[in-house]
Amino acid sequence: MAEDEHRDNRRQRVLKGATILTGISNSEVKCTLRNMHASGAELKVPIGARVPEEFLLYVPTDGIGYKAVVRWRREDRIGVMFTGTEPKPSWHYG
Repeated sequence: MAEDEHRDNRRQRVLKGATILTGISNSEVKCTLRNMHASGAELKVPIGARVPEEFLLYVPTDGIGYKAVVRWRREDRIGVMFTGTEPKPSWHYG
């Protein structure tokens, strides 16, 4: 059974720059959104990047910080579920 068959919403292909804000010492990881829908997204991250299970995903083109929870990990890809939104933290310059 294909992974897509388990989803309630079909993800739209996108190519957006984003930043994973971990909140740990104001740490951040640059990433790329590869596809997304209202409930989640697939991120491309640098191999070896330390990404926690929960974080804020700031997408500058949307002007939104998505609260994200990791659902799966594969090499340089991470699937996340959105649990809400919040404003961009004041300490983030992007």
